[in-house]
Amino acid sequence: MEPTKNRSNVLLISVVAATGGLLFGFDTGVISGALPFMKEYWKLPDSSLEWVTTTVLIGAVIGAVSSGKLSDYLGRKKMIIVNAIIFAIGAVGCTYANDINFLMVMRVIIGVAIGITSYVVPMYIAEIAPTRRRGAMVTLNQLMITIGILVSYITDYLLGNDANLQSWRWMFFVGLFPALILLIGMFFLPETPRWLISKNRWAEGEAVLNKVEDPDLIRQTLSDLKRDIELDKHQAGSSEILKPWLRPALIITVGIFFFQQFSGVNTIIYYSPIIFKMAGIVSNTESILPAIIIGTVNVLACFLSVMLLDKVGRRKLYMIGIWGMIPSLALLGICFHFKEALGASLPIFAVLSIVCYIIFIAISLAPLGWLLISEVFPLNVRGVGMSIGSLSHWGFNAVVAFTFFKLVNAFGVSQTFFFYSGICLIGMFWGRIYIPETKGKSLEEIEAHWRKGGSPRDL
Repeated sequence: MEPTKNRSNVLLISVVAATGGLLFGFDTGVISGALPFMKEYWKLPDSSLEWVTTTVLIGAVIGAVSSGKLSDYLGRKKMIIVNAIIFAIGAVGCTYANDINFLMVMRVIIGVAIGITSYVVPMYIAEIAPTRRRGAMVTLNQLMITIGILVSYITDYLLGNDANLQSWRWMFFVGLFPALILLIGMFFLPETPRWLISKNRWAEGEAVLNKVEDPDLIRQTLSDLKRDIELDKHQAGSSEILKPWLRPALIITVGIFFFQQFSGVNTIIYYSPIIFKMAGIVSNTESILPAIIIGTVNVLACFLSVMLLDKVGRRKLYMIGIWGMIPSLALLGICFHFKEALGASLPIFAVLSIVCYIIFIAISLAPLGWLLISEVFPLNVRGVGMSIGSLSHWGFNAVVAFTFFKLVNAFGVSQTFFFYSGICLIGMFWGRIYIPETKGKSLEEIEAHWRKGGSPRDL
């Protein structure tokens, strides 16, 4: 098959699968515009707003921790199909919630799907993408996440109506449509060749590999897969992930999500309209407008990262991003520290600071988290390894979301963002030791490096 046709196959497959990323982004972002309306509709205190936001993250933790082995057993494709159904049920349930408790239950259900999707989709794409374009293809999922977030902000703005405090219901309902697209589309996509071959379905696996991999790498990929499967037969299944030779992969997985989340990125995703109301914007609907600007920049920066990851490399982009995030967050803290002096111009300076921060995280830590965890684990424990990564992401995410108002009320808005900037400074030193360069290396080559006792910096 011609290479150009292979590229078309992979792009189509990746775009359809990455609709799961769009759902991930939409269902995490839609709450930001809905919160001000729900706050007034149900007369909710800040503590209840934190709970409404955090319930989806609790569900995501449940989904992440409970499904690693299941994805290795059922396959990547079936797990994505199941999640599409859960997304659809959750969207309808949130729309017709008659009290805050039922809404939170539905948000937990959506969270379960998000937790599973967050690692199954990049794993599916990583296992089906050709080696030379794996970074761009997996990061397409992150691009779709940012598009989903932007779509949620636009939806919130268009459907928001200060005269109708139940506007939030229709914001949630929109999530039904991408869920149906994902559900239908996945029925037409193949299972990944690596999963098929790991189940001794060689003929099916080779057929899919011939459709997606660069022709000059097919023979080597099959040879490497055969060798790895033979090695895996002599190892103790998922317990292998705790062996010393995979310790670097675990440190990378947990560490990158710690610094990604404790940079405060999702306080901006979840609470940006409320942050801008803190900056002086009064209207619920108008407070969503700056979020749309930030969401647009997020998409454009992530699109840039898709083009750069397989050219510049993972390690260099991480360092560029973290160096830019540190002063951007510090500047945001300074803006709120001089709130009185800035007066009506505070929202403008706050938007500019957040835009700078979003650009740097969107080209670095945001896509690199999901990309690296899809690359650093061997085939026999990849599902479990990525489940641990997803658990780390959502666990840290939940802590940050649940403590944001507490930090703001205890220490002030400016000190909260100074704290996030300080975490990024530590992340810069951590990254110099633990962020590997996986650009241009096959998944089997990365596994061989760990088996030899190689360090992340030497990869």
